[in-house]
Amino acid sequence: QVQLAESGGGTVQTGGSLTLSCAGSAYTRTMAWFRQAPGNGREEVASFVTTGRKTYAESVKGRFSISHDNAEKTLHLKINDLKPEDTAMYYCAASHSCFAGTDRAAYKWWGQGTQVTVSS
Repeated sequence: QVQLAESGGGTVQTGGSLTLSCAGSAYTRTMAWFRQAPGNGREEVASFVTTGRKTYAESVKGRFSISHDNAEKTLHLKINDLKPEDTAMYYCAASHSCFAGTDRAAYKWWGQGTQVTVSS
């Protein structure tokens, strides 16, 4: 069983920055950030594989940066130039597969989420 705990959410103004963190209780091959806005489905925004491969959704490329502290088993998501459309609950997820990609079903473990609200 892998436990994930997100932190770092909050309310920021448009153009601001935030860093989200996800502390894991064990090592997994892939970790990812998903987000879900009210009335929308849960979408992946970024993923990190232990091989070092990082992927980003087109909508966040250039503004979001994912990183992983292996020693601390912690995943980070740096978000720059926040926009109102980034407002959502952000979830951390983990998978033992290196090929989980954007497939939500491939992620077995999920955190409780951290809320990001961007005010205009």
